[in-house]
Amino acid sequence: MKYDLSILIPSRNEIFLAQTVSNILENIEGNTEIIVVLDGAWADPPLPDDPRLTILYHNESVGQRKATNEACRLSKSKWVMKIDAHCAVDKGFDVKMMKEMEGHDDWTMIPALYNLHAFDWKCRKCGNIWYQSPTPNHCKNNGESKGDNPNCDSMAFEQVMIWKPRESRRSEHYRFDTTLHFQYHGARKKHPENQGKDIVETMSAQGSCFMLTREKYWELNICDEDFGSWGQQGTEVACKTWLSGGKLVTNKKTWYSHMFRTQGGDFGFPYPISGKQTEHAREYSRELFLNNTWKGQVKPLLWLIEKFAPLPDWHDPQGKEVLDLVVKKGLEFDNKHKEMKSPDPITQKNPKKEIIYYTYDSAKSPKMLEACREQLRLAEWPIIYMSNSPIENVERNASMKNLIPSFNKFYLSFHGMFKKILLGLELSTADYCFMAEDDVMYDPSHFDFTPPTNDMFYYNENVWHLRLTDGFAISYTARRLSQMCGNRKFLIEHFRNRLNKIEKIIEKGERIHWQGMGFEPGTHNRADRIDDFKSGSWMSKVPSIDLKDANNATTARWKPSEFRDQRNCKNWKEANWDTIPDWNRESFNFK
Repeated sequence: MKYDLSILIPSRNEIFLAQTVSNILENIEGNTEIIVVLDGAWADPPLPDDPRLTILYHNESVGQRKATNEACRLSKSKWVMKIDAHCAVDKGFDVKMMKEMEGHDDWTMIPALYNLHAFDWKCRKCGNIWYQSPTPNHCKNNGESKGDNPNCDSMAFEQVMIWKPRESRRSEHYRFDTTLHFQYHGARKKHPENQGKDIVETMSAQGSCFMLTREKYWELNICDEDFGSWGQQGTEVACKTWLSGGKLVTNKKTWYSHMFRTQGGDFGFPYPISGKQTEHAREYSRELFLNNTWKGQVKPLLWLIEKFAPLPDWHDPQGKEVLDLVVKKGLEFDNKHKEMKSPDPITQKNPKKEIIYYTYDSAKSPKMLEACREQLRLAEWPIIYMSNSPIENVERNASMKNLIPSFNKFYLSFHGMFKKILLGLELSTADYCFMAEDDVMYDPSHFDFTPPTNDMFYYNENVWHLRLTDGFAISYTARRLSQMCGNRKFLIEHFRNRLNKIEKIIEKGERIHWQGMGFEPGTHNRADRIDDFKSGSWMSKVPSIDLKDANNATTARWKPSEFRDQRNCKNWKEANWDTIPDWNRESFNFK
């Protein structure tokens, strides 16, 4: 079934999980599902049997953030909402949230928050009742008031379920301090811009419940596992939403109620949390946001601090040192972003371009490869050749560089391809570099394009795939690495990060999930992507021709029916090597 909203619940040893799930199921009014990840233990008591509930079980714990990400991967909904496994919700909360989120795909939304009165303890001996706490070993009144029964401490105690919000403990506004630690921000409620409004802006979030589009969830990497299992979730959600150009809001029309467990014992956090783990999350958070090093941001942290000023801590004397740092880093960010966003007009008029030619697979036809190189030379731009073996005849153009790094057979993989591209970029001195794959024929018009900005990847979408066995050709809208160009320094940063990530995986002896990582930068929002920069496109006057024979490293799809998602073959066209626009059969006479 296709759902509109998926509720994501990571859970480990949660004694109130069944109560949470039952409560959510009772209060759903829309087309909403629940996805629970049992992270290292089965639910006890067991969860209700309901077609709207999906359960994923791990025999060993993977951590709260990773469990949340796995739940999101199972979702096919437009929206996702992460919520803790010890919460109650308002009747129709899902419909109320979706209604206000419609048309605001860059928002992250949270309901108003109540403290949850989950249960009371009752002494079976004397009938005394007291508020939720760790499992008692004596009656609460024993020794604390007149008339206590001294025998109560030998009796069993009963947990009486309440599961209602504490209406006197409602929160709508939040912030973080100079250490980026979560704080309530009740004073914001009185701010003039919040008066009479049902949807209000909040600087930060508590982290136990938030909702956004599934696409945005992955685009922002909203549960970054590099933080560790737990910690700084609210700050991460807030900073990534605001600094990427979005908005974090509280929906006062609905609520959720969260049980706070800070008393220790068997009434503490169910995930094992060490001080070392908590400090790691905070240090990582400070590195990302105080220093403006998160790749997805288009605004510095200073902008967010100024938006919600004045702020306790930040604008008090004791916060001056940190605020001064944020101001300094904010100015640096603005200057760098301005430089990256707007290319030098002199460079734009007289851009220096180079072509990074890289080989993919040594088993291809030598005649075909030489024909592609002959065609590439027509562009009259310098070419840096990155190959596993010497290439003949490149000396015919003195502006070319024939640089043959020593790669072993292992580097015939995609790993090797990326190493070649990075080395070629580092050897280049151009303003802009164009990728050129060894089995693609490029028309000179392909290189007429100049990127309008320095912080995006650009792809030529005017491409035909030609099957050399019979001359059948197809074209559809897609973005391919072989058609990509961009600012050289920008591309170097991306491919260095890509290689670092790949080599860390190799060092650990783990498998590289190429499809999750993706080959075309800036074209997908999967969690394993390298960075959060976007991509643009252009259409060359004459198309590029991607040649396909039996020895290509990657396969091609030749029918729309071969695509699992029909959105991936938009603008489908068919031809043959006599009818491809601006090309003719003689262009491929090497066959």
